[in-house]
Amino acid sequence: MINYYYNYYKKFARSLLVANRPRKNASDYASVGLVNTSIGTTNLGDIIIFDAVYKHLREVYPDAFLTHYPSQIHRDYDARLSMAGEDVIFVGGTNLLSSNMQSRYQWKIDPLDKFFLKNKVVLMGVGWWQYQSKPDNYTKALLKSILSDKYQHSVRDSYTKEMLNSIGINNVINTTCPTLWELSPEKCNVVNRLKAKDVVTTLTFYKRDDAADLKLLNLLMDNYENVYLWVQGIDDVGYLKELLPDSSRITLVSPSIEAYNEILSKDNIEYLGTRLHAGVRAIQRGVRTLIVAVDNRAIEIGKDTNLNVIERSNLDLAYEFINNSYSTDIKLPNENIMEWKKQFKS
Repeated sequence: MINYYYNYYKKFARSLLVANRPRKNASDYASVGLVNTSIGTTNLGDIIIFDAVYKHLREVYPDAFLTHYPSQIHRDYDARLSMAGEDVIFVGGTNLLSSNMQSRYQWKIDPLDKFFLKNKVVLMGVGWWQYQSKPDNYTKALLKSILSDKYQHSVRDSYTKEMLNSIGINNVINTTCPTLWELSPEKCNVVNRLKAKDVVTTLTFYKRDDAADLKLLNLLMDNYENVYLWVQGIDDVGYLKELLPDSSRITLVSPSIEAYNEILSKDNIEYLGTRLHAGVRAIQRGVRTLIVAVDNRAIEIGKDTNLNVIERSNLDLAYEFINNSYSTDIKLPNENIMEWKKQFKS
């Protein structure tokens, strides 16, 4: 046992020395790391986000060696050492930042990463977990150590930018979420404006409000011929059965991106549910959409981009969407998106 711990710490010490050496890259291609939020996830919205992050990152680095690292699963020293050798590491999408990153642990980083990731990480459309107080000293020290001071960081809403600015990280621009970057006026114009016959919805089991969510389901069953529920999260079905023991009027859509894409391709269907990125994927597919916000993410993105969002506490506003014409009109910060992309061209 003594030999085990001796070899373990010897390997760790050697890793720290190697991690801080200047990198020798004889290749003509950049070596880029991507912290992949879809590895190990039980929320299929992370896959929707990753699809967009990967697509736009490949536009910036079409010929780079691109290595994936998990965000939601702990990494060992071998992975950290590999990350230390990257030219730059991108963290793409989702709400990985919080004011207390030692306890709110969706992004599995810790003080060791200050040695391996020092000044290497660039944010790409990342958001803040919830409305919180100013980041604590631990979070401030960690983020100021690992986040690049060479590049501009891309965040997905003004609130996240303000939180980073509050701890002295000012090289930040609001680009909104990469999932919206393709929603040009031309793409928005093809989205149907009038109510469809059928609807696909979602529930959010980890942010439940039984009364409001039951009201949502009843509203949909009263106003649409067929109601589908896409299982985006692992416990969404259990939550549905608690809310509605007789859920025979609601058709489940399997928990896969392929199944969701297929239901969105049906004629005469629209989206009205609580999952933000299920709604964004629907717009990507040209489907009329209303997102019912259960936390700060959809609310803040909606403020910045004109994404069609209502708060769950104002569910009666859904009747206006259902019964009236609605024009999808996403307002993108295109100058900020281009500014963020162009900085990597050299």
